[in-house]
This record gives sequence, structure tokens and C-alpha cells, in this order.
Amino acid sequence: VLEERTDHFPVVAQDVYQLHNTSAVVRSCDVFGVQNVHIIEERIPRRIDKEIAMGAQKWVDINRYTSAKECLKKLRASGYRIVATSPHNDSQLLDDFDINTPAALFFGTEKDGLSDEIMEEADATIKIPMVGFSESLNISVSAAILLLSLTSRLKNSNVNWRFSEEEKIRIKMNWTKKTIKNSEQIIERFLNQ
Repeated sequence: VLEERTDHFPVVAQDVYQLHNTSAVVRSCDVFGVQNVHIIEERIPRRIDKEIAMGAQKWVDINRYTSAKECLKKLRASGYRIVATSPHNDSQLLDDFDINTPAALFFGTEKDGLSDEIMEEADATIKIPMVGFSESLNISVSAAILLLSLTSRLKNSNVNWRFSEEEKIRIKMNWTKKTIKNSEQIIERFLNQ
């Protein structure tokens, strides 16, 4: 599983109103090998619904922010392009999106989409091609479609998308700690011997 994980396309959910949508996005990230999810909770603080995430919250790193500014700053400092998802006509089609540079994929609220702040900061906007009358898809469906397409293209490319050996050890340790009951106390006992 770890060999197929990437941080090339971290996912960001901003103020998603319905708890099950954020949880389903976390699950999609796990399914498609995306290790990091960033959750901006400016107006709507939420937890992850464990029944909908189906345990994915144990295997995906969840980073929380109380402001979009804080999240944008961290991701830019880490070298990511800021990519807003939007169904509007001026957005780039998913199949035309350049996968060579790491990009943070931002998803907004069910009703209003992304905030003006994120749309103004975005280096690019991306959309899923649609031919019906409906203007948009549910956020969790959109995230799954984008991640399936982008991670499939990424894995068939020459882009260096895998974690370094050092990063793999860190992730493996985090996963191990999450599977062992009272892991922090066990580690503390070991270090004090």
C-alpha cells in the first residue's frame, strides 16, 4: 500500500457543510493513494464520520486549519500549485491538466463552492467535463473522479511521485502507532528504560 501512496496531489476541503461528504473525500483519498488531506474549518468545524470514512482516517494524514490563509501559506511553502475545482466554463478540463508539478486540489462547499480568497489565490482552476443539464457533482463524487484520473495518469508517467524512503518510514511508524492500543504509553515506557 505504501509503495502506491503519494503526496503529489493533496486534497483540501474548505468548509464542507455535510459531515458525510468530508468523510467520503477522506475515504477516496485512501482508495486512490493520496496521503494528505487538508481540512479548512473557518465556519464549520467538523469531525470525520468514522462509519462513512470506513477507517480511512487511520491511514490518511488529516491536517486541520481554522483559516484558508493558513492552509494556502503552508501548501505554497511546501511547493504546491494551488488548484481550485470549479465547474465553470473558464476552468481547464481534467484531461488537459498538467500532472508534472505537485498541486493541491481545493474543493469547496456543496452550495457555494470555494471562497473568493481561494479562487483569487488559485494558480489554476480545473473541472470535470459534463454534458448534462446539471452544473456540478457532489464534492465526494468530484474528488473521487479527479483523484482516479490524476493518480492513474501520474502512475503511468515519468513523474517522481513516490515518497522517499525516509518519508515511508515516518508514515509506516504513524500507521503502526494507530494500530497499537496505547502506543504512546508503550513508546514512553521504552524510551524511559
